[in-house]
Amino acid sequence: MKMAPLTRADAGTLLARALVADAARRGLAVTVRDWRSHPWASATFVGSRHVAILVVEGDAAAWLAALPEAEFGLRGHIVADLVVARAGDGQIDLQALTLDYA
Repeated sequence: MKMAPLTRADAGTLLARALVADAARRGLAVTVRDWRSHPWASATFVGSRHVAILVVEGDAAAWLAALPEAEFGLRGHIVADLVVARAGDGQIDLQALTLDYA
């Protein structure tokens, strides 16, 4: 039997899953409407920039306030920065920077 090779989820996928799960633990239903990731590098780090649009059902104010300081266990990646760029009318615009590590 031939099996397809296993691939590791990229930082964007892992972060999206972590955000949805974190919201669910707080009783919120979050859906990812759009997620875009672009490679990013500095002189010492390699990673990705992420821009996301999330849709949330419920009062997300406390969750959103805690997000910039939240710790997410992403295999092979660290969330270096997470900013809520806009929130209103059930839509959240996020920007994040993840750094890769081995």
